Amino acid sequence: MSKTPATVALTRAGIPHTVHPYRHDRDAVREGLAYGEEAAAALGVQPARVLKTLVAAVDGELVVAVLPVSARLDLKALAAASGGKRAEMADPAAAQRATGYVVGGISPVGQRKRLPTVVDASALEFETVYVSGGRRGLDIELAPQDLVAATGATVAVCTTA
Repeated sequence: MSKTPATVALTRAGIPHTVHPYRHDRDAVREGLAYGEEAAAALGVQPARVLKTLVAAVDGELVVAVLPVSARLDLKALAAASGGKRAEMADPAAAQRATGYVVGGISPVGQRKRLPTVVDASALEFETVYVSGGRRGLDIELAPQDLVAATGATVAVCTTA
């Protein structure tokens, strides 16, 4: 039951990855625990290795930012890394339409429309990282270099200090 557009895309590209399902707890999210923090806790992985996928609009165009769940997105840095001037968080409905995934399960891989992507440079500090597998309760572990290759991402610092 771990077949999603993300896992299919990685398999087709021949990118090694491991699928990690976990029980998604809707109550934990309702009580203020973010999806990525929930994944880190459920999988027993340090939050810096679990990456969240955020969709922003840079100069009106959708862009994906992939950064640790323990960090905050720096919109100015994202705009600069994307070659733009101004960034703001995208409307969740627009993010879902463009990616084909639901909020809390947006994967940077296998999106309906491949959006320009920026992976935070801190991801490269680890041998493997975890990203959403395309639905809540499913993460994919892979090498950060493979994540960059699979998404055609730019690597830049896009988090606040």
